[in-house]
Order: sequence, then structure tokens, then C-alpha cells
Amino acid sequence: MIKSLRTPDERFHNLPGYPFAANYLSDLHGYDGLRLHYLDEGPKNSEHTFLCLHGEPTWSYLYRKMIPVFVHSGGRVVAPDFFGFGKSDKPMDDQVYTFNFHRSSLIEFIKKLDLRNITLVCQDWGGLLGLTIPMEMPERFARLLAMNTGFGTGKVNEAFLKWRAFNQAHPDLNVGDLMQKWTPHLSPAEAAAYSAPFPSKDFKAGVRTFPNLVPDHAEAPGAAISRQALQWWKKQWQGKSFMAIGMKDPILGPEVMQPMRQCIQGCPPALELENVGHFVQEHGEDVARKALEIFRS
Repeated sequence: MIKSLRTPDERFHNLPGYPFAANYLSDLHGYDGLRLHYLDEGPKNSEHTFLCLHGEPTWSYLYRKMIPVFVHSGGRVVAPDFFGFGKSDKPMDDQVYTFNFHRSSLIEFIKKLDLRNITLVCQDWGGLLGLTIPMEMPERFARLLAMNTGFGTGKVNEAFLKWRAFNQAHPDLNVGDLMQKWTPHLSPAEAAAYSAPFPSKDFKAGVRTFPNLVPDHAEAPGAAISRQALQWWKKQWQGKSFMAIGMKDPILGPEVMQPMRQCIQGCPPALELENVGHFVQEHGEDVARKALEIFRS
């Protein structure tokens, strides 16, 4: 049994722009005793399911501006919180958090809900993990919307190393302050919503460990499967794709995303957001509408 913490529900009351009903799974295969939270909006029998995967140090709150656009289009939107984040349980032991721990939980989640005709919507860790999954179950995936993410093939840049060092130096990271620094237009209430899952340092094992899990050399856990995934997207992907780039992101901005686009078969030119940083979803309405326009064309 994995020892974990559960954020009190009252921490999530009246979050701005987040009226969505909570859904939980407590019986994921291999994750006994851990409860995973997810949003499930729109008709269950929709032609398209948008699987929205967040990154570090965020949670499904990040997708609050995109979800209504996808639902209005007739889609079903499923947005899980990774273990350690959002309303999902938070294992207390940092050693529990591994690349495969999270990747496998996503695979089991997709199987448990039997998600099909998936549009993978991913950013940051949502892509580092999510981009490795369609090759395992290609019959379930139809489209891709990628934002400021990458393949964890074992290469990292100097900006990432600085971020990782900063994170390591702040084991009780103030998530709300960080989000407001990187996304200045956030209101104080929105910034506080990003801090809601983390009442104290004890709840932040995921926040502490995620930067350390990014594969930073060829033999790092996750690097080999990420290289395999990159080749799959380059040679075998047959679905539709769309990419949006926050051009002010020093870690996963155009220097990473433009070469990545060349590795995704059939991916059209990216939507370049000149004054947007890492958290593209905070400008998500326009991104979602443009993606739907491209998917329909």
C-alpha cells in the first residue's frame, strides 16, 4: 500500500472558472489504494474525446478555458490529475514518483474508461508522458494538439537545468506565486487555485520530483521509450495534428517545438503566440478554436 495524502475538499471550493464536477477512480490496476481525480465533461457518446494532460506544477484547472470550447463543439473532454497533483491522491514518498509510475497510470486510466477516438491535448509533462502512449494503443488515438512540450529523449537545455536547480532549492515551492510570475495576467484568486492542491510541504512530493524525472541522458528512465515514440510519430502516425507555441517560453519554446513539429508526420505550421510563455492553456480559448478549425479542414 502506497502511503498518500488527500487534499481536503474545502480547498477546492469556489475556484474561479472551474465549475466542473469531480470524478474519481479508486481501482486503477496496479494503483490499489490511490484515488485519481478526473474531469469528464460533454456527452459520453461523442464522436471525439479530448484527453487533456497537464504538466508541472499544475492540474486540470489549467484546462478550464479550453474545456468549454471543446464541449461546445460536441466533444467529450476528459482531464485527469496526475497522482501527486490536483484532487488526486499524493504519495508521500518521493521515491514513488517515476516516469513509468505516471506513464502506466495514464495507460490504465485510458483502458479503464475505454477512451476511443482520442484527441491527445498535451503540454509540458502531459506531452513527455502522453506522447509515448499512442504507439501502445494506436487504435484509440485520432488527433494531436501539442503545446510547449517535447520528447524526453535524454537531451535537455540550459534553461531547463536552471529551472530544475531552482525547484530543488525550493522544496516547499509556492506554486501560486510561481504561476503568477510566469503568467502575469492571472488574478490573485486564479493563482491561489493553482496552490489549492498543496496545503503544506508534505503534499508537494510531485512538485519536488517531476523536474528530476525529465530524462537528461540517454540511459535515463523514460529516454529509450521516448526515442521509440519519436520515431513512431515520425513514421507511423496517421492522424491529424495541431501545434501551438508560447514563444516566450525559454525551456519548451520554439527552439524545442519547431524541431519537434518536423518529427510529427503531417503536422501543419504551428500557431505562434508571440507574447505567451510556458502555460499556453491560459490563452486556451483561441488555441482550442484554431485547433478545431484545422481539424475540420
